[in-house]
Amino acid sequence: MTIDDRDGQPDTRTPDTQIPDTQAAGEEIRSGSVLPARRTDVELVTDDHLTLVGELVEPLDRAARGTLVTLHPLPTAHGFMDSHVLKKAAARLPALADIAVLRFNFRSVTSPRGTSEGVFGDGVSEGFDLRAAVDQVVSRGLPTPWLVGWSFGTEVILKHALEHVAAGNVAGVVLLSPPLHRTTDDELARWSGVGVPVVALVPEHDDFLVPDDAVRRFSIAPDVRVVPVAGAKHLWVGEKYVRIVLDAVADLVVPGSAPLPTHHPA
Repeated sequence: MTIDDRDGQPDTRTPDTQIPDTQAAGEEIRSGSVLPARRTDVELVTDDHLTLVGELVEPLDRAARGTLVTLHPLPTAHGFMDSHVLKKAAARLPALADIAVLRFNFRSVTSPRGTSEGVFGDGVSEGFDLRAAVDQVVSRGLPTPWLVGWSFGTEVILKHALEHVAAGNVAGVVLLSPPLHRTTDDELARWSGVGVPVVALVPEHDDFLVPDDAVRRFSIAPDVRVVPVAGAKHLWVGEKYVRIVLDAVADLVVPGSAPLPTHHPA
């Protein structure tokens, strides 16, 4: 399947399962929109005794129906918890799809939320960061999380997340723009027969791994579903592509929740 940038994900639901029409009233959801939700600053403590800063966003007045643990792009290339797709997921999905979203800065990374302790681990010691994030949502009793990694964040997932899948603490995985720079073939092969959904959204014009190459690299882990996204680039710049990503993620985590509304009550 290819996601067409003109249409986003096709809506195959019957009228009875459509979400209420909010397109005709309310304010249009734009790049900087932040919808109502409960926002809590959190600190994650790793097994190697570092404190990481983050934020948990939950639906305002109802229980979450799904959870995301997000892992941001490369710290040495200015990736952080506010990288735009992840920030927009936290700004919109709790209100639009009842999905709780945890964002955090990997070790050594600074954002307006603050600075996480430690030094950059090139995807190795960040496995401790992932473990602390999963422990955070599990300890809070949130729905079993989906992991959503973007670029470098996908490498951390592919290297370190199988222990959390095996423990029953991960419901699925979304890989945005996986570069597969740090992930070895042996590490990829371990994802064969993983037992949870793993979906790679691969931009047509990615700077590091285009769809045909992604299909070839992931062939040793045939349970990983590679979904090309027409017209998109590695950074998912443009509201059109953000909506494609958020629709795809929401519908995986809470089936039937996409397409997400493009307007919200004022």
